[in-house]
Amino acid sequence: MSMRRLDCDLLVIGSGASGLAAAVTAAAQGLKVIVVEKHSSFGGATAWSGGWLWVPGNPLAKRAGIHEDPQQPRTYLKHQLGARYNAERVDAFLDNAPKMVAFFEENTALQWADGNGIPDIHGHLPGAATQGHQVIAAPYDARAMGPLIKRMRKTMRETSFMGMPIMAGADLSAFLSMTRSFKSLLHVSKRMLRHLRDLAVHGRAMHLVNGVALVGRLAKSAEDLGVTLIESAPAQRLLQEQGRVIGALVETPAGPTEIHARCGVVLAAGGFPNDLQRRQALFPRTSAAEDHLALPPVQCSGDGISLGEAVGGVLELDVASPAAWAPVSLVRHADGSSGHFPHIIDRAKPGLIGVLSNGKRFVNEADGYYDYTAAMVAAAPAGEEVASWLICDHRFQRRFGLGHSRPFPLPVGPSVRSGYLQRCATLEGLAKACGIDPAGLLETVRSFNEHACKGDDPEFGRGLSAYNRKQGDPLVTEGNPCVAPIEHGPFYAVKVRPGSFGTFAGLKTNGNAQVLNSAGVAIAGLYAVGSDMASIMGGMYPSGGINLGPAMTFGYVAGLHAAQSS
Repeated sequence: MSMRRLDCDLLVIGSGASGLAAAVTAAAQGLKVIVVEKHSSFGGATAWSGGWLWVPGNPLAKRAGIHEDPQQPRTYLKHQLGARYNAERVDAFLDNAPKMVAFFEENTALQWADGNGIPDIHGHLPGAATQGHQVIAAPYDARAMGPLIKRMRKTMRETSFMGMPIMAGADLSAFLSMTRSFKSLLHVSKRMLRHLRDLAVHGRAMHLVNGVALVGRLAKSAEDLGVTLIESAPAQRLLQEQGRVIGALVETPAGPTEIHARCGVVLAAGGFPNDLQRRQALFPRTSAAEDHLALPPVQCSGDGISLGEAVGGVLELDVASPAAWAPVSLVRHADGSSGHFPHIIDRAKPGLIGVLSNGKRFVNEADGYYDYTAAMVAAAPAGEEVASWLICDHRFQRRFGLGHSRPFPLPVGPSVRSGYLQRCATLEGLAKACGIDPAGLLETVRSFNEHACKGDDPEFGRGLSAYNRKQGDPLVTEGNPCVAPIEHGPFYAVKVRPGSFGTFAGLKTNGNAQVLNSAGVAIAGLYAVGSDMASIMGGMYPSGGINLGPAMTFGYVAGLHAAQSS
């Protein structure tokens, strides 16, 4: 019996933002495109992400009157990346990223909203911007997708509320301030009523924001352009002919299928955050599975990397970190399942500190999530598991929530009873419950409070940078929005461990997103994008959106290059 065969111009393996960007771009140039996805739904890690893209010089910023010297972001990246600054790939990104945003805005269902007020993380470095570098997919009414919405991955359980994704920015601020602002309460009430109606009628959220809006809009654009989307279809191996990649053997629902792709294959399978063997080999202090709490879906387990290596691709390991670090807590649900919660928002709010087992602070908690986690890995005492505890008082928890535990009016009791939060009337008792040195914690809080009551943090300078202040309490318009004393019991703690949004180590590529072999020569017909491609940031985290910005851009670049070489 002969092998089932499909023919196309371009085959894309993976359906996150990078893969769908490549597919849509190539299809818009007239190519016949097939996307295969390992999971039973489309969207990949992007569907569980915040959805922000770092795009200096983007059209939305320019329309808002923000005009930046093109050398400014290059200056910033040169100072941030140092010896890992790769001019060819950085130029390819910065030159094409604004074009990518314009292309999708003008030709597809992907429309954008700006994040013009979001600063770069490391404002002390030359070239850092305070505005104009961020975009996000505009909210999307999933009714426009028709039956396709049923084939899409839902938002991450831990970061949604009853399955409702909450958009970073004004939407999230409204949820956090609804007990202190009538305008916010009205906004939240309208959102909840619409969501409850959607749950009753459709069984899922239909007002899409963040990463689910991005992949929803991209998938609809792909469908509109005639892209064939095949789920539950893991790729087994790449097909080659005279050194050129010409397709892949894919296990589809219809059986093993050779998909021949005239213009080549794009690897976009989400890196290796859930490949335990690679993690143990490459991540620091990661001997057990729970030593690292990866945020991407379990399907992001190194398939694309392995496929590329099997035909001569090389895994780039010269990165400052192999992972896009994030501080993550383990959530155990009432149904017996567990999940991971990323601490992105809470750390910068006033009235919280992060401490190690010795009870001492180790970092400016309001700095970037990567910075917090890297400092935790470096500072955790040798011989112990790498962990820290976020500590706050009752007033903080009721106002902002703490990790997965929600603020008032939702009850905090379930999070305490499940063991997610530790709660105690005294700081000494809290320390003992967590395994923290009580004397160390008491002295840390005493010293912190002494200065915090005046809005100061002489130890780490919390609240001094534009990024810190943007992440702080938006209702604090005078003084320091990131610092307040911890003094109103009971007191709460949540245990935080190293996790990641994905991997930075990936296949070596050039400025066209072509995979390179050990001699630095492009492998004909093979591209890698997203987390399958080594990060252009050299394993560093200069700003929010530095994963999806390059992912979408190099997806766009790969799609164009494949079309031009056809």
